[in-house]
Formats: sequence, C-alpha cells, structure tokens
Amino acid sequence: MTGTATRRPARRPGARQFVPPQHGAWAMLAVPWLGGVLTAGFHWVHLPLLGAWLAGYLCSYYVLQAVKTRRPARFRAQLLLYAPLAAVLAGLVVAVRPQVLAYAPVYALLSACNALYARRRRERALLNDIASVVQSCVMVFVAATVAGTPPGEVVPVFAAVLLYFTGTVLYVKTMIRERDNPAYLRASVTYHAAAAAAATLLGALPAVVFTLLLARAVVIPRFRLAPKHVGMIELGACVLLLAAVTT
Repeated sequence: MTGTATRRPARRPGARQFVPPQHGAWAMLAVPWLGGVLTAGFHWVHLPLLGAWLAGYLCSYYVLQAVKTRRPARFRAQLLLYAPLAAVLAGLVVAVRPQVLAYAPVYALLSACNALYARRRRERALLNDIASVVQSCVMVFVAATVAGTPPGEVVPVFAAVLLYFTGTVLYVKTMIRERDNPAYLRASVTYHAAAAAAATLLGALPAVVFTLLLARAVVIPRFRLAPKHVGMIELGACVLLLAAVTT
C-alpha cells in the first residue's frame, strides 16, 4: 500500500447496457407464454412469438427509459437493435395468425399507462405495476390464439397467472421497497387470502398452490432476505404454478 488513491478504470459499455436490471421481469415474460403454450399446444409460430415478446419487452423498457429521462439519444443503440427485431418477428406472427391483432388495443392502452407513469417518474407506482402484470398475462390468450385454440379454453390459466403476479407485486414490495410498511403487509396478506379462496374455483392443485402462496405472504416478510433470495423463492413458486395449471 502506497497511501495514494488508486483510480479505478472507467467501465466500458458492454452487453449489460442492453439488458435491463429487472430480473423479475423474465418470469413475467416466460410464465404466461409457457402457460398458454402448454395448455393450448405447441405451434411453430410460438417461437417467433416468443422472440417478438422478448424483443418487444426489451424495446419497451428502453422506450420508457427515454420517456422518463427525456433523453432518447442515450438509448438509441438499444432501440435500433430491439425495435426492428421485434417488428420483424411480430410481423411474421401476424402474417400467419392475423387474429392476434385483436389484442393490439389492449397492449396499446396498457403501454400508454406505463408511458404516463414513466413520464411522471412514478414507474414504481402500484397501479403501473398492475398494468404491467395485465400486459404480461394477456400473453396467455395470444399464445392460445397462435395455436388456434379459442381464448375461452385458457381463461383458467389466465386467471391463475393474473392472481399470482398481482399478488407477487404486493408481496415483493413487502420484502423490499415497503418492507417496514404494515399497511402493505396487511394488503398483501388480505389479497393472498382472497386469491386462495378464488383459486378453489380453478381446481384442487391451484388451490393448494395459492394456499402455499398465502403462507409465504404471511411468514417470509418476517425475515430480511436479500433480493436474490426473494427471487429464488418466486422462481420455485412459478414452477409450482405452471405445474398446477397445466396438469
């Protein structure tokens, strides 16, 4: 040690600038797609649909960052990568299954809601989170439509996924951002109790899973877990949920 400060080298731009730091978003992307595919049956168009779904999320994330910061030039590289990719893959899906355009107004409305909150720098607001959850869960219907399955046949899967991710919004807040807020804890526990009751209408397995989720909402917030450990628990919950609704 010389006693002189050592200057750290500046970080070079790399792959990380093209990947959002929102690890939980990947579950919200994968679970509805998988739920729709496993329930309706696989069709080759599900692959470009998945690509368009992922690229669309990545593009939308950086669009919202541009709206929030009012500095779109900062995200030009990301937008130039993801926007054309999403457009090409989505165009392929539409060419084969034009019926999916019926969901476009729903996504447009919910995306406008996200943009409004981003502009106000309130993207962590509860209602904005719920709008994102609904956007994610509608993919169950899109995947069913791609398979040629009537949307009505996947309503139970949509309901289960929507119940789960809505509850997760509340639960995760009690673990991280609202960890010391008793009002959020009460809201989370109350919601999960109602969800567990509602899940009995979806079958025995979903009812068991949502009862476990209720126990998680009551017990786990008593412990101060690191975000990565919270995420690992949710990964297990996602696997249980998919198994329950697609068996």
